[in-house]
Amino acid sequence: MKNKAIGVFDSGLGGLTTVKELRKILPNENIVYFGDTLRVPYGNRSPETIRKYATDDVNFLLKQNVKMIIAACGTVSSVAVDLEKGFNVPFVKVLKPTAEAAFSVTKNKKIGVIGTSATIKTGSYKNELKKLDPTIEVFEKDCPLFVPLVENGFIDDYATTLIAEKYLLPLKDQKIDTLILGCTHYPIIRSTIEMVMGKDINIVDSGKETAKFAAKRLKDINILNDSHNNGKCLFFVSDSVETFSKTANIFLGKTLDGLISKIDINQFSV
Repeated sequence: MKNKAIGVFDSGLGGLTTVKELRKILPNENIVYFGDTLRVPYGNRSPETIRKYATDDVNFLLKQNVKMIIAACGTVSSVAVDLEKGFNVPFVKVLKPTAEAAFSVTKNKKIGVIGTSATIKTGSYKNELKKLDPTIEVFEKDCPLFVPLVENGFIDDYATTLIAEKYLLPLKDQKIDTLILGCTHYPIIRSTIEMVMGKDINIVDSGKETAKFAAKRLKDINILNDSHNNGKCLFFVSDSVETFSKTANIFLGKTLDGLISKIDINQFSV
């Protein structure tokens, strides 16, 4: 059981920010990553479609005999809130650990949240933060163009800066001191976000916080990999392997160190 892989999925490449952090803090763990690059982005889909896609993704990972599944997708975590029901495997989603991290660092109790349209529409982060402290002020903004910009490699680009200013300046005007990156794609353009918002703001990275939470959960239920060897990564996508390989290096901050395979995700629909 301990030597089984951790399964991670996202609508595209954003979940690789979680994989990057997992590799840092749990280098001995094996990881199976699935990026649904054929159907990205999830953030502008209906709730029913998001739940269906997420279930397909989980079904695929379960076929890989994983010991834990991480839904490294803010949209899935916000919309498919009961996804783990019916699956006999530990689940981790980005919402709870990210909200708790933001709550722990805010000083003025003014927190901004950016995410996909589907995530913001649910009000999931606001609800989670209000559970922690009803007096917290939460300011939400959907940023629908961020995911396609990141997926297509527009990282340090003038167009991305202009769009970021349009999305983020209204949040800056609210005097927030903490900003939740409620989509795991967004850390890739963190430098642009910081430039717009200012260096003094607390940036909460959902991918990083989710990885930390998953590590704690594995330890708590005693299924950490106790091998002394470096873990291996397998990557699966539902569209072009070549495109994924090229862009994945940006997310991981290094050359991709694992095998990449294309799968037909429709085979895992129920």
